Amino acid sequence: MSPDTTDLLQRRSSGVLLHPTCLPGPHGSGDLGPSAYHFVDWLAKAGQSLWQVLPLNPVGPGNSPYQSVSTFAGSPLLVDLSSMVDRGWLGWEPDPGYERRRCDYARVAPRRMERLRMAWQGFSRTAAHAERQELTTFCEQNRHWLDDYTLFMTLDGIYGTTWNHWPDGYAQRAPGALEHLRHERPQELEFWCFVQWQFMAQWQGLREYAHSHGVQILGDAPIFIAHHSADVWANTHQYLLNPDGEPTAVAGVPPDYFSPTGQRWGNPLYKWSAMKADGYAWWRSRLAHQLKCVDLLRLDHFRGFEAYWEVPASSDNAVTGQWCSGPREDLFDALIQALGPIPLVAEDLGLITQEVTALRLKYGFPGMKILQFAFGDGPGNPYLPHNYQQQTVAYTGTHDNNTAVGWWQELDRHQREAVLRYLGPEAETAIHWAMIRSVSQSVARTVIHPFADVLGLDGRHRMNIPGQAQGCWEWRFDWSQVGDAAGAQLAQITQAHGRCAP
Repeated sequence: MSPDTTDLLQRRSSGVLLHPTCLPGPHGSGDLGPSAYHFVDWLAKAGQSLWQVLPLNPVGPGNSPYQSVSTFAGSPLLVDLSSMVDRGWLGWEPDPGYERRRCDYARVAPRRMERLRMAWQGFSRTAAHAERQELTTFCEQNRHWLDDYTLFMTLDGIYGTTWNHWPDGYAQRAPGALEHLRHERPQELEFWCFVQWQFMAQWQGLREYAHSHGVQILGDAPIFIAHHSADVWANTHQYLLNPDGEPTAVAGVPPDYFSPTGQRWGNPLYKWSAMKADGYAWWRSRLAHQLKCVDLLRLDHFRGFEAYWEVPASSDNAVTGQWCSGPREDLFDALIQALGPIPLVAEDLGLITQEVTALRLKYGFPGMKILQFAFGDGPGNPYLPHNYQQQTVAYTGTHDNNTAVGWWQELDRHQREAVLRYLGPEAETAIHWAMIRSVSQSVARTVIHPFADVLGLDGRHRMNIPGQAQGCWEWRFDWSQVGDAAGAQLAQITQAHGRCAP
């Protein structure tokens, strides 16, 4: 954790939301290579103090970073291949003609993994003693999660099914079966260690570069995790599973204005009593690891720690769910006792009860406000900037929203009139700057702008549509879209509203 993290949450600051996969680059997906460093330069020049990213874990079904096979591992797709070419582990090859403004995961992911395996082979043949020692040290320091992850990924590659359909010895983690795997597949286990070592080394190098330019990293931690993950496989007693390893209940949200059947997310639910019994050891380990990687952490679906919607696994929708009590203060007291003050941002969007707000305020976690949600009723709407409180992280929109321009284009006449009355005539010609200016002028200590909004891009450039299983998480930009004007205007707004770094 950066020593200036606490200060950052207490002063006025500004940042940009952009996942690294969105960056330009020659390998079909943004990564931790030269474009990431160039983006840090852009942030610093634009007066920004924060770079918010989505979860950095391996992507899961639908290419979502919120359905990962591990909450500890970094995404192999983010590993920069060019640095491996520079180190002599990998031969250079020309760009095979990937799309520049979209990540075609079906094409990119297999080729990326093939190139990483070639780099591992090159490392095995040519690495210097010091490089081999770096890898050994990394494995020793991360053994508490890395062993389970490498075993899981090796078995996943062999069987290609969810872990509870593997042969019993592997599904139930019989010591003899796992030891047999270690002897049979040592190279495969070492390959997955190598990839994680390179991810962490590259990420920490980028993070140090960001710090040297006055930019800190705001990460993202989903509350729930995927059933098919190393975390669940290694800790089955801490989840609501039947003897066959299938969830008995899953996560979701109840029916509301937006969905008459609610949302059935499908993630297995925690057995909080079992987690409490060992002092929430998995949560302590998880947050300690993530806070070594980022400076602040957005805790997704914060209301689920007060009460969560439990849906029977047999149900096709979330209508038949029920509210169940979360761990509440018990969890956060344990985390703070173990880790000290935690720089968390609470994602408290949607219908939030007084109890959820009280839990957030007890620990001083700032909540979130989204300007796109502000124009459905009158001046008392809590998402209107004049109603913000200082302990707030304010956004024009998030990765789950349309872009500001796309949102504006979809409004009807009455909604547009309400927006114009509040934001003024600039909204008619430059809605994205009107929205950025409005949240920046507010008393919210922290504001975050999606990069697509800074660039004034329309709805074709949005990152995600909640509930849509395909076609999301693919957006990328090209440096030719950026120019100098957007950064200069953002810098002027940031400076005028007292948000530049000291």
